[in-house]
Amino acid sequence: MNRTISGKVLKYGDNINTDIISPPQFMELPIEEAAEYAMSAVDPNFHTKARTHSIFVAGENLGSGSSRETSPLTLKYLGIEAVVAVFFARIFYRNCINLGIPAIECAEADRIAEDDEIEIDIAAGTISNMTKGEKYGCSRIPEHIFELIEGGGLVGYMKAVRNRKENEL
Repeated sequence: MNRTISGKVLKYGDNINTDIISPPQFMELPIEEAAEYAMSAVDPNFHTKARTHSIFVAGENLGSGSSRETSPLTLKYLGIEAVVAVFFARIFYRNCINLGIPAIECAEADRIAEDDEIEIDIAAGTISNMTKGEKYGCSRIPEHIFELIEGGGLVGYMKAVRNRKENEL
């Protein structure tokens, strides 16, 4: 996986919780159907816009609420490649990582606007806003966490580790 992620931004505010991202009344549906309702409480067209925007940016406290994996899973299914926020609820942050989605903290996320084109350099810990010609500092993902993301998430990473060990025998 490339250590830079570029794309167009979908932008939301503070306190976007897991019930907003993945409404509980649709959790029993297959992910491809449930994803159609992602973020529908604040943006009924999110599922359509997410197909042309690959970076989800929010304010403070992104992902608070339930520990369900369906919230980041619906984002991933819709094509979101990275999530940026001022700060995350820890369980949502970890669920993103476990599903292979880089979760990046950026104190200046409020400077990023809807439809901005940005590039996140995961290794350097910077976000370049090509639309505005600005650069922001952001969290760096440690190597051991990046390996999980690179492996497609925790399950993919563990399968790769198991395969390596089997091949060594």
